[in-house]
Amino acid sequence: MRGQEHAQRLAWLRAQLAARELDAHLVSGPENRRYLSGFTAADELLTETSGYLLITREQALLLTDFRYREWAQAEAAGFQVVIYQKSLGETLAEVLAEEGIRRLGFEPAYLSVRQYERLTQAAAEAGLRVEWLPQDNLVEQARECKDPAEVAAIREALRLTERVLGEVAGLLAPGLTERQVAWEIEKRLREAGAEGLAFAPIVAAGTNSARPHHRPGDTPLAAGEPIIIDLGCRVAGYCSDLTRTFILGGPTPRFREIYGLVRRAQRRAEAGLKAGLKSDAADALGREVIRQAGYGEFFGHSLGHGVGLAVHEAPSLSPHAERATVLRAGSVVTVEPGIYLPDWGGVRLENLVLLNETHAEVLTAMGYYDWEA
Repeated sequence: MRGQEHAQRLAWLRAQLAARELDAHLVSGPENRRYLSGFTAADELLTETSGYLLITREQALLLTDFRYREWAQAEAAGFQVVIYQKSLGETLAEVLAEEGIRRLGFEPAYLSVRQYERLTQAAAEAGLRVEWLPQDNLVEQARECKDPAEVAAIREALRLTERVLGEVAGLLAPGLTERQVAWEIEKRLREAGAEGLAFAPIVAAGTNSARPHHRPGDTPLAAGEPIIIDLGCRVAGYCSDLTRTFILGGPTPRFREIYGLVRRAQRRAEAGLKAGLKSDAADALGREVIRQAGYGEFFGHSLGHGVGLAVHEAPSLSPHAERATVLRAGSVVTVEPGIYLPDWGGVRLENLVLLNETHAEVLTAMGYYDWEA
């Protein structure tokens, strides 16, 4: 089945090549590479790559080195695996010459300036006259709409994540450090069967919870202070993303107020989200609830983002009208309003939802404190 899906994706991409008058497209983003070919190797360092795809009107090539030969041949069915001996640039130039490529698309978000200079120089030294044409978000626009198998993988990753957060929530106690809680999360996710983490867990206690992307340290948990926990894992390459905010020893009046407000903003957004809505209007669904309560300046990030092979991908539920896009059915997005008060801490609540034509299906089943402000 996956081979058939990859063939359909290649057919879609080739139609895009024709529409854009491109002879080929060079794919360097690891998620895009996996989406099109099934090759699961990751790029662990910015200065190294597991391989590039070169998709022409007729050919599908995977250029890689000896370390990945067996791996690529086993996973990238339908692709010709080309092993480069000297350098990627020289091998790519040879292939471009053999295929008669003159107009070449590439991914500007994933090709470093240094690598771009190396590849273009190698082509020029080979006497080729190739026009390198940046194609921003070409493959990403296809990835935005998930097929049933992709949604199933996200659901499974989310189920593991919810299970682990439920277990870890039962362990929270004054004196435990953020770092200790983060390690419990990582260990339990892997033991539960996740193939890896979607991102390093965020555990932010006390005033640290006013930092949306805090890195866990040695700050101990304390009674009466907010604790934000944000975590996710990968199953079959697909990510989950989940945030809940906790408090030990019973809620303070301020925690009840902020928590209840964030939850109302989340409910309002989930009730109004659907395909066809513009992304800035989607953001406003939750943001207006917080703004009208007087906390607008303390909600400084977008309402949400797409989730798939990358934990942050299109679409973005951003408040900026100049970057607005129309939301599409099949997108899986987060809904994660938050309020962050520097002198106190923060509250963020995050669910995953699947966008349909008429509504948003909330995929997250984990519950909340049953409070209202």
